[in-house]
Order: sequence, then structure tokens, then C-alpha cells
Amino acid sequence: MRRSVTIAALGLLALAACTQAPPPPPPDTRAADEKSFHDEVTAFLSDWGSKDLEKIVSHYSDDASVEIPDMPVIQSKDAMRNALKPFLADANFSFAAASDKMEIAKGGDLAYVQGHYTLTSTDPKTKKKVTEIGKFVTVFKRQADGSWKAVQDINNEDAAPAPSKS
Repeated sequence: MRRSVTIAALGLLALAACTQAPPPPPPDTRAADEKSFHDEVTAFLSDWGSKDLEKIVSHYSDDASVEIPDMPVIQSKDAMRNALKPFLADANFSFAAASDKMEIAKGGDLAYVQGHYTLTSTDPKTKKKVTEIGKFVTVFKRQADGSWKAVQDINNEDAAPAPSKS
């Protein structure tokens, strides 16, 4: 009997030795993730105001969709370049935007920014300077290199563009 207890005890010890300890929890990178996303959004909004087409397009993934009022959905970087070139060439074009809310998904791979903008441009019909005030939501996806790229960008005006006061 003693022998069977000893064998059972040795068996339990051997089994316990084979059990692996749980892996350590992944490092908490939320603060770094939030900073990198905040920095990307700041550059994204600033570059829209720069009128630099390549800087603007660089913030989007290759398969991004951009939805602008009164235009078909833009679904590639080449289509984005073609659609934005006339806007940016407009002598009256100016764009200012600010974020109202930013959030990163718990998984750390998706994030969004919600905000508002003011866009001044030339009305193609009347040839007069107009100002549009609106809101936007842009969804970003973390890339393999750790950077953030916009994958879905949608905006809409609060009301029809109004003649500018200046």
C-alpha cells in the first residue's frame, strides 16, 4: 500500500512538473497607443489644411473609402488624388478641422476620430466663395508597422454651403 501511495505521489509530482505556467500578460501599451493615434490625428487634420495632396493621401490605407457630400464614394488613392486635385487647386480653398472625440478599440487595432470642420471653396455653379461647416468621422486601422492609416472617412455638412462673408 505504501508503495502505491508513493507511486501515486510521484505521478502527481511528474504531472505537476509538466504543467506550464500561464504566459505573462501582454504589456500595457494603451498610453503609447493613445499618443501615437493622437499624433496621427493631429498630422492628418493639419495636412488637410496644407493643400498638399500627397501629404493628405499618405494618411489613408490603399483600400480606404472617402465619402464627401455630392460625390460618389472614393475608393482608391488614385481616385482620391483625382477627386481632391480640383478642390486643392481652388484659390479659395481653405480647410480647418478639430477633433471632438477620439477612441481606440480595446484590441488596439482600430480607432476613430469624430470632429467638426470649416471648408471654404468656390461654388462651381455660382463661382462665388462659399463656406461649409460640417462634421466628420474617420476610422483608422493600425498597420503592420504600428502606424495608423485612415480606412473610412465620411463627412457631411450641417447645412448647404453659404456665401462667405469675406
